[in-house]
Amino acid sequence: MIQAILFDFNGVIIDDERLQMAIYKELLHEHGVELTEKDYYGALGMDDHTFVRYAFECSKKSVSDDDLSKLMAAKTVRHRELMEQELPLFPGAVTFLKGAARAYSIGLVSMANKNEIGYVLERASLLSLFSVVITAEDVSACKPSPECYQTAFRKLNEKRQAERLLPLLPNECLVVEDSPPGILAGRRAGMRTLGLTNTVSEEQLRAAGADVVSALLADWNVDAVQHVF
Repeated sequence: MIQAILFDFNGVIIDDERLQMAIYKELLHEHGVELTEKDYYGALGMDDHTFVRYAFECSKKSVSDDDLSKLMAAKTVRHRELMEQELPLFPGAVTFLKGAARAYSIGLVSMANKNEIGYVLERASLLSLFSVVITAEDVSACKPSPECYQTAFRKLNEKRQAERLLPLLPNECLVVEDSPPGILAGRRAGMRTLGLTNTVSEEQLRAAGADVVSALLADWNVDAVQHVF
């Protein structure tokens, strides 16, 4: 029986994958790197630093640590500007998160950076719902490594221990993801997985081993989770 739900961020809660790609295209172009849609979607699950190095490698170029830091800073500024104009949360995401938080421990597990995640969650008044928030700064390996979900699992159990509750088992955790690397990360951590077709096809999510694939988070509620998982 599911006791905790762990959510990815980009492509699950916030509909900003194409915005992220557009920002990167603009910034990388200034460095002579032409980012293709294939390259971007082929790098889902990577943190920003890993992705930028990957993009330069795809163009057979190298990037200095200084240029990388400047590019990351510019990317965060540009993302913040776009979020200030409109906060593109997926329909039904807030309703589901609030319902899930009443029934389960919920966590956020993302390879996005802490500043971008924190800004969105605070602006949407969602931060207090999450028992744990794991970002790129908290781990050393990107998805599909299970490290991010293992870290969230450990932190959830530390909180439960402090509250004198029984520890969770991995298979009592449900991972909600929109990418194959995310599904693989959750599975490798021993967790159940729900794939959302917000970013890639149903076939790709099923090939990664998603237990269930759905089109919309808005189609789910606590009763559905209890019935299916």
